[in-house]
Amino acid sequence: MNKAKGPLLPHGGYRSLKSYKVAKAVYDATVVFCRRFLAGDRRMVEQMVQAARSGVRNISEGSGAAATSRKTEMKLTNVARASLADELLPDYESFLVQQGLRIWPKESREAQRMRERLAKDQVGDLPADSDAIVRLTGLAGLADFISKADPEIAANAMICAIHQAVYLLNRQLRSQSETFMSSGGFSENLYHSRQRIRTENCIAPQCPVCGKPMHQRMAKKGPRKGESFWGCSAYPACTGTRPMDSENRR
Repeated sequence: MNKAKGPLLPHGGYRSLKSYKVAKAVYDATVVFCRRFLAGDRRMVEQMVQAARSGVRNISEGSGAAATSRKTEMKLTNVARASLADELLPDYESFLVQQGLRIWPKESREAQRMRERLAKDQVGDLPADSDAIVRLTGLAGLADFISKADPEIAANAMICAIHQAVYLLNRQLRSQSETFMSSGGFSENLYHSRQRIRTENCIAPQCPVCGKPMHQRMAKKGPRKGESFWGCSAYPACTGTRPMDSENRR
């Protein structure tokens, strides 16, 4: 992630996000799945591939947009989540139903073992594939696994991977919301950066009453409410003030 420079907020670094890695694996594997099992349904292929692509690309776009808008970052992250959870996932479930195949229950042994494999980028010490058995070697091998597995296993593997991506995106959204609530957004950061520079460029004058250094203050009431002025550092013992003007700036 790029650190904040000036008023810009921390942004980028999406390639290191686990949610991005899983969503990208889902996208690549969806292309393979559609070519294998849905080649004759062009419209369905376009819809599923587009939903998978939206899931991964909105994560990267949201990461970049974070530089100037936390709101846009959260919006795009939620679009990614919705593309996977509300579009792509039901398509895989419908495929299994329409083919008369089984949707694995979440707590089934098959689903649990699939999730364990997908939780790692690469699983070592596995026996080699045989004509009868195709093994998932981890998240990085999902597309290759989909190119060889039976349709029921392939579709259920995709469902497990999508659930994992959606879980990570939900957690990411909560984190983004907490960051926004605690640190604010671009406009607030821009305001604070501007105020800091203005303060640094000001030469504190001496109090016209007691001669002590003055501090920059802001009027809280009266006709000049919200305006900056110089107030004596000895306040409340001394109530000397000066207006802010160009002579006090470097």
